[in-house]
Amino acid sequence: MRTCYTGEVNAQHLGQTVTLYGWVHRRRDHGGVIFIDLRDRTGLAQIVADPESEDTFAVAERIRNEFCLRVTGVVRKRPEGTINPDLPSGEVEVLCQEIEILNPSLTPAFQLDDDNLSETTRLTHRVLDLRRPYMQHNLMMRHRVTRAVRNYLDDLGFIDVETPMLTKSTPEGARDYLVPSRVHAGQFFALPQSPQLFKQMLMVSGFDRYYQITKCFRDEDLRADRQPEFTQIDCEISFLNEDEIRAIFEEMIRVVFREAKDIELEDPFPTMSWAEAMRRFGSDRPDLRVALELTDVDDLMRDVQFKVFSGPANDAGSRVVAMRVPNGCALSRGEIDAYTKFVGVYGAKGLAYIRVNQADDIPGGLQSPIVKNIHEEALTQLIERTGAQDGDLIFFGADKTQIVNDAMGALRIKLGQSEFGRENGLFTEGWRPLWVVDFPMFEYDTEAKRYVAAHHPFTSPKEGHEAYLQNEPEKALARAYDMVINGWEVGGGSIRIHRADIQTQVFEALNIDAEQAQEKFGFLLDALQYGAPPHGGIAFGLDRLVALLANAASIRDVIAFPKTQRAQCLLTHAPAPVDTKQLQELHLRLRPVDKAPS
Repeated sequence: MRTCYTGEVNAQHLGQTVTLYGWVHRRRDHGGVIFIDLRDRTGLAQIVADPESEDTFAVAERIRNEFCLRVTGVVRKRPEGTINPDLPSGEVEVLCQEIEILNPSLTPAFQLDDDNLSETTRLTHRVLDLRRPYMQHNLMMRHRVTRAVRNYLDDLGFIDVETPMLTKSTPEGARDYLVPSRVHAGQFFALPQSPQLFKQMLMVSGFDRYYQITKCFRDEDLRADRQPEFTQIDCEISFLNEDEIRAIFEEMIRVVFREAKDIELEDPFPTMSWAEAMRRFGSDRPDLRVALELTDVDDLMRDVQFKVFSGPANDAGSRVVAMRVPNGCALSRGEIDAYTKFVGVYGAKGLAYIRVNQADDIPGGLQSPIVKNIHEEALTQLIERTGAQDGDLIFFGADKTQIVNDAMGALRIKLGQSEFGRENGLFTEGWRPLWVVDFPMFEYDTEAKRYVAAHHPFTSPKEGHEAYLQNEPEKALARAYDMVINGWEVGGGSIRIHRADIQTQVFEALNIDAEQAQEKFGFLLDALQYGAPPHGGIAFGLDRLVALLANAASIRDVIAFPKTQRAQCLLTHAPAPVDTKQLQELHLRLRPVDKAPS
């Protein structure tokens, strides 16, 4: 039986005989003495095989990296000068009395301490990749997070209830993953994009405090913070308003950060409206560690000769903003050109700028080709409004509102987090949580020429905003709230609609008629008629939350067996073809895939 984990061997075990199990991290032959770094998920222990013990030494000579071993030996102090202060076990070593090779290993595809592995290599050999300390640390972090969440919610009387994985396809914003039914020919289940409808029905059923750590599925284009299957901390609660719900889950996140990584988050979290976040930062998930902000200057540019500014300034669907960069005159022309190319990715046609050499000399102290096309009054007010000082630079965004928000919001982050930004105090390390509230209920889809739900169609309008649903849906605000930490949206929720009449009005605003509503959501609408309580909830992206705590670049680094950006598993080679018999049982027949024209 194992005495303890390898990383737990320390000075308290001096003189004791211990039995350890693990894998060979490294084997070193020092001309007569063999050292083995034995590894398990807690860390390393140094094993010493001395030639005086002939049988043990003979086994040690056959050992190679990643062999699985059982080691029994006596714990002794390391010789002077060989102590490793970076390891919990660094003061001691284990002198072997017995080594058993439980299983040899092939030569690994890569060295486990290699930090320059391609993601393809890592995902193809994921079993080995998961042995690496980096991945072991991340998955242990994930465990600590889920344990903290469960303990916190259990203590508050929340009930863990499972909801179906095979359900009905409903329009929730992304494509569903469909599962054909063998029993019901031509009919399909859908894998859930979220447990939204089921948790609302649990509220109607009287389970007033529900939670679930569950898989969700969305068939959408992937990126670093998206996977076709992801894990959600899903919560719902009855009889509380949004302020009370936010208070419960704000404290939950404080507890998670404290217990998972000994981080104390501010109390309370600041709150900002969606409109303010978009106006100041061009994003509804602003990273408050970056000091840069956007300033609206539409009114200053409406009558200037520079059409690039005056055109958008006079268009209700466009925006002109300025972003003051303290000490920005130090940016070279090459750096500015690189930022111009960067914003082009977001649809911006260019990146105008003004160097402020002398703020009180207008226009002589301003350097830019565009200065001559902007009248002195506009320039004076621009300097005053942005607070620009000598040596600063002002970047501009002028285009359709969405393009400006995307481009300038991304530029703000890139510039703030750059070496220049850090050297000039534009970025502050730490943890900056934020609640974003008062989201629009609807967004207008120009292609479909209709309104779509900004969150989901079961979000309640703010009190009094029901009046906008029929004729002015663009004015309606939702009782919705998102939690943002360091620019990552880690959770989002809302107060739900608990009255069938309000739900019907929202469906009508979304151009979903009574027949469609009954077909898609009839089971929910029926349930709401049986004394549905006021309720609301929130869902946290577990993968994002853990990636944030682990400082991982991608959520793939905190998921045991993730998919690639093309939704493939390189380990199991899924998705994969199935045989004809399986297709026939499901009443399916494949047709040739049309090849793209060459």
